[in-house]
Amino acid sequence: MTETEGPAHKKDMSRRRVVLAGGAVIVAAGIGAGAVASASADEDMAGAKKPGGGQGEECYRLTSESTEGPYYIDADKIRKDITEDKEGIPLTLRLKVIDSDTCKPVAHAAVDIWHCDALGVYSGYEAMSSGGPGGPGGPGDGGTPPTDAPTGPPPSGGPGGGHSEPTDDERYLRGTQLTDKHGYVEFKTIFPGWYQGRCVHIHTKVHVGGKMTDAGYEGGHTCHTGQFFFAESAVLDSAKIEPYSTSTTTRTTLTEDTIYDRSGVTGGLMKLSYRKHHMARGVIGSITMGVDPDETHDGTDL
Repeated sequence: MTETEGPAHKKDMSRRRVVLAGGAVIVAAGIGAGAVASASADEDMAGAKKPGGGQGEECYRLTSESTEGPYYIDADKIRKDITEDKEGIPLTLRLKVIDSDTCKPVAHAAVDIWHCDALGVYSGYEAMSSGGPGGPGGPGDGGTPPTDAPTGPPPSGGPGGGHSEPTDDERYLRGTQLTDKHGYVEFKTIFPGWYQGRCVHIHTKVHVGGKMTDAGYEGGHTCHTGQFFFAESAVLDSAKIEPYSTSTTTRTTLTEDTIYDRSGVTGGLMKLSYRKHHMARGVIGSITMGVDPDETHDGTDL
């Protein structure tokens, strides 16, 4: 359950497609009308095709698979708002899950997301957030370790490290929801910060075939493990706002990151919308994930 040193993504995707949600960006109440900055990549619309030649949503390749990383905790927080008391720029994350063969929505899929706080700390692993071999930026996270970090085998073995057991009971910025009949889920969180060796990102998993229980989502299998990424322009805007502006950690850019595969939307690059010069009021992020419900991708098979 690791992030590897270099890009590790499924390559043969020519027969797969993924839908980019029509409209791409959504302006929410609280952000208000007026000048809105939209952050994305030029390649977002490259190679788009209309399903069946008609109008509506564009189809793309299957969304890139990625490694799980060392900080995944099984889904046990079924909730929309994962912010708890963490400070940061409000982020509304609107996700859609579709079958990459048919472009039809996948209903009742469990979507996990988890990410670091504004200063690069993961809940459940606060004691490991100093950049060591098991902490953010260490070999186990697929980033470049700090110059003073220990070297040698990662803590859990295997290429690039392994899953790390939680060091505390905190669970902020983690949550799970079931997709509705249209394949949508929406999370309330904060804009992630950064830590050494990785660009700004959010982890995600999509589970199908299971069921809700009192303990959370159980059974079924994981059909997609990936990461969401942020355009550099938006990250630069966030870096002007506290508490992000107080970070002294060297930041890895999107183009420098070893996990992002530079394929735009299919690689996890989100569409972002926010009021220019008023980013602190909130950001809307949206993306559609194309998955193969019959496959198993738990983030340890890459």
